[in-house]
Parts: sequence; C-alpha cells; structure tokens
Amino acid sequence: MNILFVADPLEAFQTYKDTTFAIMRELQRRGHRLAACEPRHLSWRTGGLVHAQVREIALTGTLDDWFVPERSATRALREFDTVLMRKDPPFDSEYFYATHLLEQAEREGARVFNKPAALRDHPEKLAIMEFAQFTGPTLVTRDADEVRRFHAEHQEIILKPLDGMGGMGIFRVGADGLNLGSIIETLNRHGATTIMVQRFLPEIAQGDKRVLVIGGKPVPYCLARIPQGSEIRGNLAAGGKGVAQPLSARDLEIASGIGPVLAARGLLLVGLDVIGERLTEVNVTSPTCFQEIAQQAGFDVAAMFVDALEAALARQAR
Repeated sequence: MNILFVADPLEAFQTYKDTTFAIMRELQRRGHRLAACEPRHLSWRTGGLVHAQVREIALTGTLDDWFVPERSATRALREFDTVLMRKDPPFDSEYFYATHLLEQAEREGARVFNKPAALRDHPEKLAIMEFAQFTGPTLVTRDADEVRRFHAEHQEIILKPLDGMGGMGIFRVGADGLNLGSIIETLNRHGATTIMVQRFLPEIAQGDKRVLVIGGKPVPYCLARIPQGSEIRGNLAAGGKGVAQPLSARDLEIASGIGPVLAARGLLLVGLDVIGERLTEVNVTSPTCFQEIAQQAGFDVAAMFVDALEAALARQAR
C-alpha cells in the first residue's frame, strides 16, 4: 500500500519515543510505501482535487538520520491507499481547516484515519461529556461564580483551559481557595473563555494513565505518567515519569465501554486519560505512548495498530 502521513515536520521527530515513527517503521517492515507532508502543504482549487506536495520516503533503520527522501511530487490525496492524520496538537484554526480539506479529500475518494469529521466532533477535553458515567465531578463554564460554587462543594479542584496540551495551563486550588480569583481571571479572561474545572483526584500520585484503544479494542497495557517532585501534572511534557503497566479492571471497563462507540465513528486510534478510576480526557488528534509501552512491557502497539489499519481498509474495499 501507499500511505500518506499528514504530520509535523519529519526533521523535528524525536524518534526514540515518537509514535508516528513507530507506525512508519512497522508499515515499512510489512512492505508498505511511505510518504509525508505537513498540513500547510494541503491545497484545493475549483475543478480539481485536494492535493499536497509530498515527500516519498524510506526509513534507514537508525534513529538519527532516520529517513531518506526518495522523491517529491504533487499528488492528489485519493491516489494513496490511506491517509493518516498525525499532526500533533494544538487543535487550532489551522488544524481545523486541515480537517475540512481532508474531509473534501474523503468526498473525492480518499480514506482518512482518524476520520476528519470525528476529529472535529471530539474535542479532547469536552468529549468526556458523552461518557459522564466514567468521569469525576466536572464543570464546563465561563461563569466565575459557578467555579467558586464548585470549589466550595469539592474543596480541592483542578482548573484547565479547553485548548491546552501537554499539561499547559493546569492549576490546582486547595481548600483555602488561595489565588482562585486570579486563576479564574487568567484562564477565562474575565468571562470571555470557557474553562474546565474538575474535582482534584489524589490518585494522580499513582499516575495519569494513558489507555490506548485501537480499532475499538483496548491495548492490554497503559502508560502511567507519574508526577515528579512537587508537580501535580503527570504529562511527559511536564516532566512526568512514564511507567507501563497492565490495565486494571476499571481501565478495561472504561476502554471497552467507550472504544467501540468511537471506532464506529471512524476513530481508529484513541488515547483515554484515566486517573484512578475516572476518565479525564479523550485524546483523538495524535495519541502517543506506543514506544514507551513496547519498550517496557514488550507489547508491540505499532503492530496492533497496523493490523487494525489493514483490517479497516480491507473492510472498506469490500
């Protein structure tokens, strides 16, 4: 198969941990051909097809000079057997526009994963609203007084922006309410911006677990991202330590309850964030942690993903 990745610049990949690189490596091992572009390379004009300036590449088998470009060409997206949207967050305006270009490519016959409309329909913080039976107490609001009432009820809370990534902009406020007003003003910009508030879950000390779901089925191991030092954030980007571990019974219950629903909507790969026994986020844009789980637990997540991708394409072909 010919497979196009829409991703961040290849030169910026941290191959020792990058999930997109792990997927590419497994695809090439199976004999599939690879190409890549960035969202900025997507284009459309009346009378034509969505196309991109792409680089056809081959992997070298090393982690440093890890690819060689074989050919650059302008190609319609529907010429590829599949397109994998692997652009990292943030989900900003340009990401949003890219999903519309990819959706037009679908109308022209391209097969895109994760499905562009589903990417738009499942913002990573707000997607938990559909699965409230698995979440802890949560508030989504612009109203500062409503946040204060939530704090009075739950005493220890977490506040975060809806468009944050990698733990950016997350605040913890204790029972004393110290700096609550200032934090609300910073995050919601005097009522101009909607924020999320959640009851603090002390189980974060055991890790913010990334539970991967591929083709509706849970990966049997998760990566518990454990805060270090005085940090409350377990995100790897915020210095958390990643520890692979088998799914708990509750992890499996959450993943098995949500996974098939999202897979039916065209979300081939989903990353659920679970603290203790509570779902906190649903990540669909570019879920990671393949390599950490494979290295520590010995489970080949990339192989499971490519199995699911090949099966999904075979079903569509039928």
